[in-house]
Amino acid sequence: MIAELRTLGIELMVSIWPTVDKRSPNYPAMLEAGHLIRTDRGMRTAMDFMGDTVHFDATNPSARKYVWSVAKKNYYDKGIKVFWLDEAEPEYSVYDFDNYRYYAGSNLQVGNVYPVDYARTFYEGQQLAGQKQIVNLIRCAWAGSQKFGALVWSGDIASSWSSFRNQLAAGLNMGIAGIPWWTTDIGGFHGGDPKDPAFRELLVRWFQWGAFCPVMRLHGDREPKQPQVGHSGGAACRSGAPNEVWSYGEEVYEILRKYLQVREGMREYIRGLMKEAHEKGTPVMRTMFYEFPNDERCWEVEGQYMFGGRYLCAPVLEAGQLVRKVYLPKGCKWCVFRDGGQKGQADYDGGQTLEIACPLEWMPVFSRQ
Repeated sequence: MIAELRTLGIELMVSIWPTVDKRSPNYPAMLEAGHLIRTDRGMRTAMDFMGDTVHFDATNPSARKYVWSVAKKNYYDKGIKVFWLDEAEPEYSVYDFDNYRYYAGSNLQVGNVYPVDYARTFYEGQQLAGQKQIVNLIRCAWAGSQKFGALVWSGDIASSWSSFRNQLAAGLNMGIAGIPWWTTDIGGFHGGDPKDPAFRELLVRWFQWGAFCPVMRLHGDREPKQPQVGHSGGAACRSGAPNEVWSYGEEVYEILRKYLQVREGMREYIRGLMKEAHEKGTPVMRTMFYEFPNDERCWEVEGQYMFGGRYLCAPVLEAGQLVRKVYLPKGCKWCVFRDGGQKGQADYDGGQTLEIACPLEWMPVFSRQ
């Protein structure tokens, strides 16, 4: 199956959790070898999601080698070359941080380094196996995660306008903090009915913005929940409603299809941004003041950003909004970017604030001349 998908231009990714179920055949050996996070008091159970589980201790070099050996045998050697590293915080059922102890020290002292070493587990394993280009999706990061191929997504967020607005701030802060590869669940993860007109509007606006994010990624647990099939693995949870681009009606589908084409049309441009991020750590999503440090207004304006050095993006972040203000930085001219191309020849001078119409089918984007 993996080889067949690759002939279609599809690279299969598998989801990995750092939790070890006490019923797993790996549990006794990992417990004996000190490969699991310990507790100073009480039962050694960190989560009860789909069983009594304990996280492997990613700060332990021996544990990292063991986990990679299992992943290599079961996935990598079968052709899987990219991993979805979920649950990277780690997430505890009871947040008594002083109770958890790692190989590198107590959770209070070193807890934030866990996602770095979790990413490192797979990066170093893949590197040792001879893989050259390594990028893995991960749910959490800390300073230094980027050098281990961490593509961070913002987690299981709510399907709401307030959550959407938070994502813009999160993405810009991640970039300015030195982690350029970042993404979000378009439409949010928790909730959202594809048949609900209000949610369809949110999905469209989120999708438009997603086309101008480092990675464009549609994911979510939609409502209503579907009947459960099976009782093991992922089947132990009821799956969400359909979430493909064609699941939201014909009008929405045409808008989403257009923005997929916009994204595809920027392929070479985005590759250049990724190369710059790799070599220099330059954010892909850039705050206005990063790109225009000498424009005082760019240190104050929020709700817009630069996608690389060329595109000024002003996502629509409120329900029912059909007009919004956009500040165009001074020192250059700007063209409207619509439907994958420029409209007009240097239509606007910089140094002014525009009030521009933003009908549902278009998110305001300007191209720097």
